[in-house]
Amino acid sequence: MKSDQQQETQINADSASRGRRAHHWWIAAIAVAVVLGLVINGILPRIQARESLRKETQDLAVADVAVVQPKSSPGSHEVVLPANVQAFVDSPIYARTNGYLRRWYVDMGAHVKAGQLLADIDTPEVEQQLRQAHADLATADANMKLAQITANRYRDLLTSDSVSKQEADNAAGDYAAKQAIVQSAQANVRRLQELQSFQKIYAPFSGVISARNTDVGALIDAGSSGGTRTELFHLVQPDKLRVYVNVPEAYAPAAKVGLSADLVLAEFPGKRFQGKLVRTAEAIDRATRTLPVEIDVDNPTGVLLSGAYAEVHLKLPGSVTSLIVPVNVLLFRSEGLRAAVVRDGQHAELIPIALGHDYGSEVEVLTGLKPDDNVIINPPDSIVSGQAVRVVQPQANGEQQSSGATQ
Repeated sequence: MKSDQQQETQINADSASRGRRAHHWWIAAIAVAVVLGLVINGILPRIQARESLRKETQDLAVADVAVVQPKSSPGSHEVVLPANVQAFVDSPIYARTNGYLRRWYVDMGAHVKAGQLLADIDTPEVEQQLRQAHADLATADANMKLAQITANRYRDLLTSDSVSKQEADNAAGDYAAKQAIVQSAQANVRRLQELQSFQKIYAPFSGVISARNTDVGALIDAGSSGGTRTELFHLVQPDKLRVYVNVPEAYAPAAKVGLSADLVLAEFPGKRFQGKLVRTAEAIDRATRTLPVEIDVDNPTGVLLSGAYAEVHLKLPGSVTSLIVPVNVLLFRSEGLRAAVVRDGQHAELIPIALGHDYGSEVEVLTGLKPDDNVIINPPDSIVSGQAVRVVQPQANGEQQSSGATQ
């Protein structure tokens, strides 16, 4: 009986001991779980914050850019170029002889006909030289006549052997020399007579006197003795005008003779004067890299003035293909003009371009860009080829919506 009680007591003691050990294990497990929870709750937010910071840094490193696609230029278009207007014939009138202005007959603005007398020049020195030349001619003529008589006499005496052959030849030679002296004197007289005829200044063609640069009593220097020539009048023929234009090299192949061109002047707003391209230099000016061309414009009423500044609207055919972009896409770099484009949707690429005409807010691009290129608007100065970008489209309310992102 005692033995059964002892066994039961022992069993109860063992059961109680196992219960205490199981309780201790649960307490330890709960403690470990609490510690692990505390550790996880402390480390995980830091990992998440670090990953979020890394993603945010990557996102900030990708520049947001707005893009625009180039517009194609029309099949035929006008090129507006500055031009200088000149009269079809423009000539300064100089004197051909020295002297003093005796009288002028026309003033600035006068319309004259070809051959009309413009001025008289008093040439006392020429007149004196002409009188001396006449006297020299008379002396030479008298000497020639005497030499002729002597030569004829010696020729007759030679037939009777009264003189030697040498004496007869000397007389004939002297007569020939005197003839040459007479001819020289005659030429000198004619020269001075022509100079004397230059006392009268005539209009070489019909036109308008645009300037009178002398007055009565003014000293006239023809420049024959090394002095400065005196321009007496300036004569222009304004019924037809020459308009000289420098066409940029990019348009040179399309600038052909026969093209239509309109002349626009600020003093005639809203009015165009018809002209036509009549000739080109057929060579590029290496200093300006332009093609000099001439456009003729009829001006029968004289409303257009010679020397005016004008704009020429040159109508070029469609052989010149180009694209139009805003001016705020241009990048001015030391290596040349560039435009930044996004062709793969994720990276910028700097493209060298060549410009044509400047339209103010837009420019014409002749080479470098493609019609489907996405050109970056207002690119940062630090942008380089291969830089990651995010293309965004501007919205009407000023917000920007992403159309793609770099992962």
